[in-house]
Amino acid sequence: MKCLIVQPIHHDGLRLLREAGIEPVMAPATDGASLAASVAGCDAVIIRNAAFSAEAFAGADQLQVVVVHGTGHDAVDKEAAAEKGVLVANTPGANARSVAELALGLTLALARGLTAADRWERAGTAGFRESRSFSELEGKTALIVGWGAIGSRFGRMLDAALGMRVLVYSPNATDTAPFERVTELEKGLAQADLVSLHTSMRPETRHLMNRARFAVTKPGALLVNLARAGVVDEEALAEALASGRLAGAGLDVYSPDAPQGPLAQYENVIFTPHLGATTEDALSRVACAAAGHVITALQGGMPATTLNPDIRKATA
Repeated sequence: MKCLIVQPIHHDGLRLLREAGIEPVMAPATDGASLAASVAGCDAVIIRNAAFSAEAFAGADQLQVVVVHGTGHDAVDKEAAAEKGVLVANTPGANARSVAELALGLTLALARGLTAADRWERAGTAGFRESRSFSELEGKTALIVGWGAIGSRFGRMLDAALGMRVLVYSPNATDTAPFERVTELEKGLAQADLVSLHTSMRPETRHLMNRARFAVTKPGALLVNLARAGVVDEEALAEALASGRLAGAGLDVYSPDAPQGPLAQYENVIFTPHLGATTEDALSRVACAAAGHVITALQGGMPATTLNPDIRKATA
């Protein structure tokens, strides 16, 4: 059996596949036509953030499962998977610790101006300490938007490590205890010194943070986004920074040109290149989880996080 590896994964995951008698095959390119050619003869696919489109599925002649290395699965064409009778699974939660730790790092860096301080010092520019104000986080209020594996872990970090009051806005969360749930986003924004975004990308969350929402955000708040770029209206974000409504923003996700666009002029904006899940620890866990799903599916089982379990019932 063969598993097409569309983008590189940690060697621990590859080892698990080989130990199960599954040969990893590296894809030479990630465009639809190339994947259609590469997937022929493969029983499984592991993909990260590249698209696995209907064009790619067209080349599948014995494919049983596509596993997403990570949580987001929008790039996999589910309708094409259904037509081919292919299971689709993802690996949510395996990288949650690493993403939450980056959120904490961005929060601390924003509160104390760490990245700008470093630039001033390297340039030999004096007076940074007097150039702006800085703040502690203990006793302040954090609003966590999206109480999934990452958001809930980050909220608990802020409570335990920094003594912050934690509010939660997450309509689909069943339990946010012991933290207070807000039923209206605007009410949470008005109280929050820190707004941290961890919600998935859906039609209703596109530009969740827009002009109207920034207008009711507590003055001087910090914004951290480790969710999806589209959750934030970047033009509105730039306006909120220009007006002083926001004291800073830490962005691990953003539009491709944002670091060279209007947001780049603000020293209180930190860009990181989607670093959330890139620790060795997380990469190993996610790769092993993805490999485990492949092994389960090819042995006739159902991966625990299968997104379309009815496929196997329909083809049984």
